[in-house]
Amino acid sequence: MVMAVAEDTALSPITLSHNGLRFGALACGMTKNAGQPLVLCLHGFPDTAHSFRFLLPALAAVGYRAVAPMMRGYEPSSQPADGDYSLIALACDVMGWADDLGEERVHLVGHDWGAAVSYLAGAMAPDRFYSLSTMAVPHAARFADGIKAVPGQLIKSWYMTFFQLRGFAERMVERNDWALIKRLWQSWSPGYTLAPQDWAIMRDVFAAPGVKSAMLAYYRQNASPAVMFGLKKTEASALTCVPVPTLAITGADDGCIDTRLYDHLFQKEDFPKGFAVERIAGAGHFAHLEKPEIIHALILEWLGRP
Repeated sequence: MVMAVAEDTALSPITLSHNGLRFGALACGMTKNAGQPLVLCLHGFPDTAHSFRFLLPALAAVGYRAVAPMMRGYEPSSQPADGDYSLIALACDVMGWADDLGEERVHLVGHDWGAAVSYLAGAMAPDRFYSLSTMAVPHAARFADGIKAVPGQLIKSWYMTFFQLRGFAERMVERNDWALIKRLWQSWSPGYTLAPQDWAIMRDVFAAPGVKSAMLAYYRQNASPAVMFGLKKTEASALTCVPVPTLAITGADDGCIDTRLYDHLFQKEDFPKGFAVERIAGAGHFAHLEKPEIIHALILEWLGRP
């Protein structure tokens, strides 16, 4: 059950800017006194900033300024003319959002692609982050090693290869009222039922001009078979060291990213400031929606570490 929140922890729409792009965002706690820590929450696929509708008020209720931006390309105003959806560009957006909000250093929470971006941002500019809290996706730079250790992940990653089929994938994703997207939600979090009102919000986002192609571009530029197997090196794949304290959360029943990857992809040398892995029983890919109280407690504890 989601309890009512005080007025100062209600969700408010704001707009962020970076390199000429404009990003809608949801914010909580933004009217409080300056100097309170900022937490940026990054959503993944197929999802929106609305995914953090429970976490944002929980953060604001204990004194954080909390903001969940719409990721690059998920709105017409944030689609770059050069079509750059590389992990490097996405990580630079994070630093740009922090600058736009007047913060030199922030906490970062990421789910799915938001998690992949979080690791990279921490590797690129560790001085900009107090902590990282990631959900559902392990360190992307090590993903090729994970496939070798857990080859069954290839079956779960079928959609990544399918999304490489330009034109055909676009048609199939939208076919029958986005039936493929609904199927992914169901198979990735088998114990969770997506509410009609939440689906309606996502569907409107996905149907906006250019968004469908932007979502698929994430996979085409960052998760092609050559990249996943380590045959093609990218600028991001070389950035394995993340010198920011990192909490990694995985759902034990995740139908998208095999939870066993977390037993192989976290190496002490990659996280010199420390890391912790938490496996959530009875949760799938969208653990922050399936088990919000547990996830909130874990994240708040991590953010509060000295």
